[in-house]
Amino acid sequence: MPLLPTVDREEVHQRQIVMKAYRRSDGLYDIEGRVVDTKTAPFLSPLAQAERQPGEPVHDIWVRLVIDEWFEIKDVAASSDSTPFVVCTQAPPSLKALIGAKIGAGWSKIVREKLKGAAGCTHMMELLGPMATTAYQALWPVTSKRPQPVDVNGRPTKIDSCFAYASHTEIVAQLWPEHYTGPKITKE
Repeated sequence: MPLLPTVDREEVHQRQIVMKAYRRSDGLYDIEGRVVDTKTAPFLSPLAQAERQPGEPVHDIWVRLVIDEWFEIKDVAASSDSTPFVVCTQAPPSLKALIGAKIGAGWSKIVREKLKGAAGCTHMMELLGPMATTAYQALWPVTSKRPQPVDVNGRPTKIDSCFAYASHTEIVAQLWPEHYTGPKITKE
């Protein structure tokens, strides 16, 4: 269901983020993210010599993570096709610091540590979070066949990881009844 209508308004900025995943012929996976920012009115970036016209990208940035089925990053590629400053086009190689890292628990911390501050491009870093979830969605057919990870007490780590998997939901009652904490369910 779309959002309910609001008061009269005028669009001033649009950010498009696209995520795609590909299975490669060499057994690895490409996870690609792209962010495009545009304005609806002419825009002059600081230090720019000419205005950008409406619809002309202020940012058009691409990132590709090459991962294996265990979510280890084997390679990284990035491109800054449109940026507010020429120096921004020098940022893509900074992502090579992620090679060897593993997407999983602590991913956001790894990204912050390896690319914090002037070491990385803010917009590329913003793509890396949704790229991680895209990787999980893409590899579901592979990972769903693996044993469910459990904590030291044998409780699946998926429980309480999000709203749907809260221990009191019917989903947990059906998948892991021994860990269900909600009200007693009666069958009619």
